[in-house]
Amino acid sequence: MEGKMKVAVMEAIGRIEIEERPIPQPKDNEVLIKVGYVGICGSDVHYFETGAIGDFVVKPPFVLGHEAAGTVIAAGKDVKNLKVGDRVAMEPGKTCGHCEFCRTGRYNLCPDVQFFATPPVDGVFQEYVAYDADMCFRLPDNVSLMEGALIEPLAVGFHAANQGGAHIGQKAVVFGSGCIGLMCMLALKAEGVTEVYVVDVIDSRLGKALSLGATAVVNSSREDAIRRIAELAGGSGVDLAIDTAGADATVNQAIRMVKPGGTIVCVGYSRSGQVTMDMSVALNKEITFRTVFRYRHIYPMAIAAVVAGKIDLKDVVTNRFTLDQIQEAMEKSVSDKVNIVKAVIEVAGEA
Repeated sequence: MEGKMKVAVMEAIGRIEIEERPIPQPKDNEVLIKVGYVGICGSDVHYFETGAIGDFVVKPPFVLGHEAAGTVIAAGKDVKNLKVGDRVAMEPGKTCGHCEFCRTGRYNLCPDVQFFATPPVDGVFQEYVAYDADMCFRLPDNVSLMEGALIEPLAVGFHAANQGGAHIGQKAVVFGSGCIGLMCMLALKAEGVTEVYVVDVIDSRLGKALSLGATAVVNSSREDAIRRIAELAGGSGVDLAIDTAGADATVNQAIRMVKPGGTIVCVGYSRSGQVTMDMSVALNKEITFRTVFRYRHIYPMAIAAVVAGKIDLKDVVTNRFTLDQIQEAMEKSVSDKVNIVKAVIEVAGEA
């Protein structure tokens, strides 16, 4: 396919402009995808606002966006798993396939991963993208492209639940009710966890958690979260805690909320990169700590959960913008974090 496409390019910190670039041509193992929706991730917002996340530094011009779904409009000659017209969700990380971690199935730990919108790899805030067919997952008819774009953050939620050994009959607490916290809550419920409590300091986000099925919510700015969770869970505490906030306070609250022998899964990054915890309490309880870096082998599971009706992703979205509104979308995502739980960019929509 020849021609030009719109691309949202970050030209400087806090500034994105729409420009035209050639439509990419798919390689033999790639498909050309007309992008339908792209979610705005917290990492996109952070890059836009500060220009860096840890050692990853944006060098403009740069394209953000990695939560994407769209429609296949062309396929390379070696592509066997997809055809023109298929609607797909794109898993945004291509790995080497040869290192120790790839060969043992832990490909999310590959040191040579090329991940959309992680410098220096451009993302997908654009009208078309050519991408490895093996990293594209077909969406059934009852899953919209907007939901397909949200399979990526949902995959994080499922990986966190799996890392914690989530299963039916458990009680769990999730710290943080932003998008990733909500995805963790939804994944826990889909995997059968009986009671899921959510802790945050923002009422609007806690309201969203309740509407999506949280058993109970706690605003830790107004009440003693440790005491309240103990009342809700009863007995010796919860089986599992998932922390998406990455703060000293939440990790230490989690240590006191889980029962002896319980598990804490750390998902959120702290601003400083460091967390101070009460190790004596953790040792006395023989707590297991697990961590999460993206996900692996999760997309089929996440899609299946949506198809089966175990998870409704549509209600997670609070704001929609067009590609031409990308500057406004990013600015509002920075300035109105209280109300914007999940924003998406509608590129071509469901067409």
